[in-house]
Amino acid sequence: MAVVRPRRSVLYMPGSNSRALEKARALPADSLILDLEDAVAPDAKEEARARVAEAVTAGGYGAREVFIRVNGRDTPWGPADLDAAAAALPDGVLIPKVSSAEDLAAAAGVMDAADPAGTVALWAMIETPLAILNIREIAAYAREPGSRLAGFVMGTNDLAKETGARIVSGRAPMVPWLMQALAAARAYGIAIVDGVYNDLDDARGFLEECVAARDMGFDGKTLIHPMQIETANRTFTPSATEVAWAQKVVEVFAEPENADKGAVRVDGRMVERLHADMAARTLVLMEAIAMRELTATAS
Repeated sequence: MAVVRPRRSVLYMPGSNSRALEKARALPADSLILDLEDAVAPDAKEEARARVAEAVTAGGYGAREVFIRVNGRDTPWGPADLDAAAAALPDGVLIPKVSSAEDLAAAAGVMDAADPAGTVALWAMIETPLAILNIREIAAYAREPGSRLAGFVMGTNDLAKETGARIVSGRAPMVPWLMQALAAARAYGIAIVDGVYNDLDDARGFLEECVAARDMGFDGKTLIHPMQIETANRTFTPSATEVAWAQKVVEVFAEPENADKGAVRVDGRMVERLHADMAARTLVLMEAIAMRELTATAS
């Protein structure tokens, strides 16, 4: 089984804000996106780039996964952002406005020069109509030799802007796009996290959207404020009931008499071997979450 890493809460932090970059070292988010793009004004781009590179190089973020979101390569800041981000060696570089596999290949070529060992992953923002139309091709890039592509981040605000779709409760206009991206990610073995929820005063709405994203199959949710972390972490953590059931399913299939069976009966329910695989993944995820939280407590 592939390495499972919790990405329940993925928090954007403005790269131009030194205090935010420092505060992020103590927040209980699973992942951090140190942002050089939307969160930074044009006249602060170069200063933010230097500040983020320095913060990542200095470290101190513990077990938190750290991404740097760069500006697009067609902007005045994009090429220098990508050079600096790759050289700082974060866990990943997040590329905005990805619309084709060629966009990723171009970014990977730059990263290969700064990080020949291939330690820095490549992540793609899915936030344009072309990205949705080309989603299979973009995801398939993960299978190319030497590919760094490890995940998608949904950019629902930009999708709304580019398509005219309204952001409404339940996100009915966007569900087809969300599920297309999720299916492509799963088909090619990469992670995927949901877009942000904009209304910080609507705790109920945020919870409902987290629950919906979890039920769709997303790994977690991107966040715009630390106050959203606890809800996201709680929602994307398997419940005690789910963990107990997963443990029972794994144990039943591990019994010698069930070694050759494709389906067994567990507490009156017929359970297939594919359910055992799902159960095993739940247990691995829960173990990773427990280790993440233990590390956070220690730090």
